[in-house]
Amino acid sequence: MEEKRNILINDCNFMGQKPIMMDLPYPPIKVQERNLAYANLLSIDYCGAVSELSAITQYINNENRVSCENCPLAKTLLGIAMAEMMHLQKLGELIVLLGGNVDFTAKFRDGRRKMWSPEYLNIPEQVKGMLLADIEAEKAAINQYEAHIKLIKDDCVNAVLARIIKDEEYHIMLLRALMN
Repeated sequence: MEEKRNILINDCNFMGQKPIMMDLPYPPIKVQERNLAYANLLSIDYCGAVSELSAITQYINNENRVSCENCPLAKTLLGIAMAEMMHLQKLGELIVLLGGNVDFTAKFRDGRRKMWSPEYLNIPEQVKGMLLADIEAEKAAINQYEAHIKLIKDDCVNAVLARIIKDEEYHIMLLRALMN
């Protein structure tokens, strides 16, 4: 007797998906001088609890979970994740130029070091909860970038952080629109 199997297919096609970000150029990736303290601050933005690495992972997880039922939402989440990947890449380049090391360890001013962990993620089950968690994460990132801009006295670094903030604000606007 032949056994019949149900084949499940995710037919959401991500081919050609582009990063979702403001249509503005990024400033050149350069620093005024090496500064390990600034590199360490950026390491928190790179891979701390509130970080680009956390954002990428949270968006990809959400995209994976909704792609079978809501392809347009999944494509938007993937596009935002791709923008966050570009932020991670730019932060990594700045960290290296500043004399730091990109090793997925956030280095705090009090000497603590904490390797990135999936425990940082907020992964609600329902779509509305996912979007709310993503909005809150974007707001937290903006607040952290603004705090770091006040501490960093390098106009080159701060110009990149200010440009990243514009993308994060755009993401909040998109996520709010998706909530409605």
